[in-house]
This record gives sequence, C-alpha cells and structure tokens, in this order.
Amino acid sequence: MPLVKTIDDIDPKGLRVFVRVDFNVPLDADGSVTDDTRINAAIPTIQKLHDQGAKIILVSHLGRPKGERVESMSLSPIAPVLSEKLSLPVTFINDCVGKEVDDALQNITDGQIVLLENVRFHKGETENDPEFARQLASHADVFVNDAFGTAHRAHASTFGVPELLDVKVSGYLIAKELEFLGEKTASPNRPFTVILGGAKVSDKIMVIDSLLDKADVIIIGGAMAYTFALANGKKIGESLSEPDKVELAKSALEKAKNKGVRFLLPVDTLGTNALDFDAKTLGDTKVFDGDIEDGWEGVDIGPKTTEIYSEEVSKAKTVLWNGPMGVFEIEGSSKGTFAIAQAVAEGDGVSIIGGGDSVKAINRSGYSDRVTFMSTGGGASLEFLEGKSLPGVAVLDSK
Repeated sequence: MPLVKTIDDIDPKGLRVFVRVDFNVPLDADGSVTDDTRINAAIPTIQKLHDQGAKIILVSHLGRPKGERVESMSLSPIAPVLSEKLSLPVTFINDCVGKEVDDALQNITDGQIVLLENVRFHKGETENDPEFARQLASHADVFVNDAFGTAHRAHASTFGVPELLDVKVSGYLIAKELEFLGEKTASPNRPFTVILGGAKVSDKIMVIDSLLDKADVIIIGGAMAYTFALANGKKIGESLSEPDKVELAKSALEKAKNKGVRFLLPVDTLGTNALDFDAKTLGDTKVFDGDIEDGWEGVDIGPKTTEIYSEEVSKAKTVLWNGPMGVFEIEGSSKGTFAIAQAVAEGDGVSIIGGGDSVKAINRSGYSDRVTFMSTGGGASLEFLEGKSLPGVAVLDSK
C-alpha cells in the first residue's frame, strides 16, 4: 500500500477538519468508559490539529445500532472523558447530520473541538449512501482518517466523505499502524517471530499464508492449535476446532516446511472437563501431553509449551502477536497467554500487538506499557497483514 499524506503535510489553520476517529469503546451499564485505549490513541492527532488552529469535527461509530438511535450506544459519555484528557472543552452534538448540526457547525471557531453523535444511528453510514456522505462532507474542507479499526470498511464516513473532498490525509494513528503493521513486518529485524492464537484457523489462514513469506518462526496457540493437531493425526477430545479446515492447516504446515519457516505447535495442553465461559469457571483441570482424552477440552497451552514459546519469543528481534493462547478471560486458563505477554514485553526487539483480543490480553496482563506498538484494529489489522487494500486508506492522498 503506498505511503499516504498525513496531517504534517497540510496547514489546517482556520479550516473545518472532518476527523474520523475510532471511539468504539466498551461502556458499562452506567455509560462509563471501561477501556480508553482507542481514545488515548486519537489524542496526538486531535492535539496537533487544535494547536494549529483547525476547526475540529470528530466523527465516530459505537457498536452496531443498525441505523437506529440506541441510547446505550450514544457517544455522549465520550465527550467529558476526551475533554479531561485534552484539558480542552469538547462540545457534543446530539446528531451527525441535520439542522442541529448545521446550526452548531455554522459558528465553529479556530481550535474548537466538536464531537458528533454516532454515525451508525443512520443507515446511510454502513450503506455508504451518497446523500448521507454529502451531508456529512458539507461542513468540511479537509478529511482526516485516524480510525484504523474501520479502515477495512467502505462506509460513508470512511470512504464516501473523502471522495467528496479535495484534501484527505491520515492522522498520526493510521500513519503508525501502516508503519508497524506494514514496513516493520515487510522488512523486519530478524529473527522475526509471529505468534498467532484465537479460535479459528479460517480467520487467520490468509495471514499465516502471507506471513510465511516474511517470518522466521510461527508460533500457534489458542483453539486454532486443535485444528492443526487434527491435521497431525492427534486426538483433541471436545476441544474447539474446525474439522473442515484440516486440509488448510495441512497445506500451511507443508508451505512452512518448504520455505524453511519453523512452525511451532503446542507439545502439551491444559484441559478441563467443564468450561462455563459466562460464569468464568472451569471444572477439573489437568495437563495432557499429546492426545487429549474424550470428555476434556483444551483451554490453554501447557507448562512445557509455555516455556518453549517464551524462550523462542525472547530471542526474536521483531515479534508480531495476534490472538491469545487460551481462554485468558478465566483465571485458571490465563497462564499461557499472560506468560507470552510477559515474554513479548521483556524482549529487546520490536514488539507489535495486532489488535483485538491480543490488546485486551496484554492490557489485562499488566505489560501493555512495555510493548512497542499496539494496533487499534481487529479485522483491519488482519486484512492489512493479509496484504489486502483497505478502502479507508486507499482513498487518502498518496505521498
């Protein structure tokens, strides 16, 4: 993907700048933000535009309201949090198009920050409706995309609006995402170790395929490891797996062998005879070397695997981690994931956390402040690592 222009390439003083941010953050029942990672990630771009005297119009989605107003998905709780972080006033407007917005933005002043209501309260957002995009764009002179988490979607606020404006650049967050997920993995310091976990081989097979051309070592954990175990003729008890993806797993193993990439799979597994994810409980647990007995399911990598993987990670000069090693949300099956988090954090190379559950896991492990870069995109990170073009990036001005 070509290098794109950033806010450093423009002078936004006095201009109305439409900034697509990603404030899709978790809220509790009281409407309080429970994880502010994505808000923090947008601060440098907003601060820079404010310092340069831009008129800042912030636009985001939250959740999946499916084109209807859902009060629990309002962005109104974000405004005071953002205001406190910036030590600046942030004006919240109760819609993103219409008369109230027109009136409020008519008199916006240099350096003022306005946050519009959730764009997904309108069906036109996800449908990239031209009229909805035109209404959004009508108040702006410049488009800035800093929402990497939605860059793989051609929605009105990520694709339709920039198509209507002459100047469209990236913010600092997207620039960093492209640098770390793009440049740092395309020509990595070696050895380059990739850690892939999570539930499904089908979600990650294209990433595996793409990274087999770049990585020196690929480490597999999480439920996807059980599909690879099936591919190697092992028994996996009741473990989560995708039997219909066994041939895909076999071809990945074959490709790794042909390319000389070391492909590490768990040598032991922590199993349980009763997993209740909602109640966050496990039944009895025991460690299986090799085959897993019927009636038991794997919920974490075992102690031997944890040691082997941690040792491997400690030698890497570039680490990319996407996906947990097990059910880290339950204390009894979190050791493997948190040990990998520690190994990644304590390594002396470049460490890149590829969004989604990996970010949750490293935040929960307490090591998030010791990694080089944490991506804010789940699906966008995966698609970018697969080598796909992201519409929200492709539409921006090239350098």
